[in-house]
Amino acid sequence: MEKAKVLFISQEITPYLPESPMSKIGRNLPQGIQECGKEIRTFMPRFGCINERRNQLHEVIRLSGMNLIIDDTDHPLIIKVASIQAARMQVYFIDNEDYFHRKSTLTDGDGKEFEDNDERVIFFARGVLETTKKLRWAPDIVHCHGWFTGLAPLYIKKAMNDDPHFANSKVVYSVYDNAFNSQWPENFKEKLKLDGVEDADLEVLKDANYENLTKLAISMSDGIIQGSETISPEIEKFIKESGKPFLGYQSEDNYIAAFDEFYDKLLD
Repeated sequence: MEKAKVLFISQEITPYLPESPMSKIGRNLPQGIQECGKEIRTFMPRFGCINERRNQLHEVIRLSGMNLIIDDTDHPLIIKVASIQAARMQVYFIDNEDYFHRKSTLTDGDGKEFEDNDERVIFFARGVLETTKKLRWAPDIVHCHGWFTGLAPLYIKKAMNDDPHFANSKVVYSVYDNAFNSQWPENFKEKLKLDGVEDADLEVLKDANYENLTKLAISMSDGIIQGSETISPEIEKFIKESGKPFLGYQSEDNYIAAFDEFYDKLLD
């Protein structure tokens, strides 16, 4: 029997970014799922604060070179990779000079959120999916972690629903308590559009804020996991009303087995 394939799209992974509940899951979950007998691929943004030399990142020339157009501007897609030897797993990094070469992740030195975070989210999601296609790898499960991955469910279900790499993929979205606070530009909905994405799909994005981006991701996913002990009551209510398969918060010593079982139920 062929191994089930799981694509992890993560906002944070340690040791590339500081330890947090999300970055620890980003690091340990793929290894655990691999040890459960599934095949994995893992992606994260190549934020500028990641030390490439210390972490031995290098560019994958055969995967790089594509341009992604956002708001009528071409942005080159650069793919880098590093290995976590202890886990026998690789991590792919989505990179671009305009979006990811500043020396912090989501905010500047004064704690102000970057004004182009909306475009960075678009670029990251599209970059992951295009690279997965270049790898000629069709995931059975796509598990997204954190709001920075929030457009991947939409693109899989609407823009790539006929693509053989994603036509049969089940999407899982993990909701954490790491909200962003800014209101994104009014033209965010226009910038994110691809063929297959209709206005009706984006009705929840009346205002481009954290709650509505999360609701969009939930509405386009096949299953939802609560990644933090507490999440926004508004989001919690939306999950319950969605009727989607839901897995509540799991403790650190139990979540790998629980997530693996959740994947299997979705695939059944």
